[in-house]
Amino acid sequence: MNRSYYAPKGGLPPQTDLITDRAVFTQAYAVIPRREFSDIVVSYLPHWDLTRLWVIARPLSGFAETFSQYVMEVQPGGGSSRPEPDPLAQGVLFVVDGEITVVCDGAKHRMTSGGYAYLPAGSAWTLTNAGKRTARFHWIRKRYEPVDGLDRPQPLFLNDNDIEPVAMPDTDGRWATTRFVDPADLRHDMHVTIVTFKPGGVIPFPETHVMEHGLYVLEGKAVYRLNQDWVEVEAGDFMWLRAFCPQACYAGGPGRFRYLLYKDVNRHAQLGGFQRA
Repeated sequence: MNRSYYAPKGGLPPQTDLITDRAVFTQAYAVIPRREFSDIVVSYLPHWDLTRLWVIARPLSGFAETFSQYVMEVQPGGGSSRPEPDPLAQGVLFVVDGEITVVCDGAKHRMTSGGYAYLPAGSAWTLTNAGKRTARFHWIRKRYEPVDGLDRPQPLFLNDNDIEPVAMPDTDGRWATTRFVDPADLRHDMHVTIVTFKPGGVIPFPETHVMEHGLYVLEGKAVYRLNQDWVEVEAGDFMWLRAFCPQACYAGGPGRFRYLLYKDVNRHAQLGGFQRA
């Protein structure tokens, strides 16, 4: 399969563009269209050199609570020797453009487009762009929830292009999921996967579940059902869904529709209100 990954390049829309857009923030979901990834909304982080980022999800009281998601942009020679300030935070990196080098617990890994890394909480890691062009990647962060009797997960370095998607039952292969972590491995309390729909593929019912979601469209276009609304989305758009937001999808084509999906899994619901460790 020839796999492509949309990466934002920044800049500003021209003064001749209309202001009206598909951007929306509701009590149940948010949509950030790719046009919103402009220079005036970038952020910067301490201890990161030649780096800027778009923060597309962060914990908000009364909305999504479990994760943050950044689209990172690192120039050649840039990176960080102190990337993660929170010793309780685990992370997933997914490369959409260029290449990065990650050293995790003393082991060196070169990651190119489609590269996936799972970085356990408390692991010692650094990141550099030793290439000749700008690198862009997603960084998803979540505080790890340890469980008595379960070991913590180990680092993982994989690539989307080396993994065969698993077709969902009774879909004739029109709906499939690329899994980087075994769903039966209860050490993990979050999954980051890639969902692929062939033209005509659908989620045939409004999924309504406890998992929060971040969905970044890597390729193609589709119509997504969010709560009671149908929303058109395309490569480069981001959707942010709180728990129990009904969701469904119709991929009308002409090509594949693929997105990077975050969800929290495998843990008891916290009682007495959400509390961060």
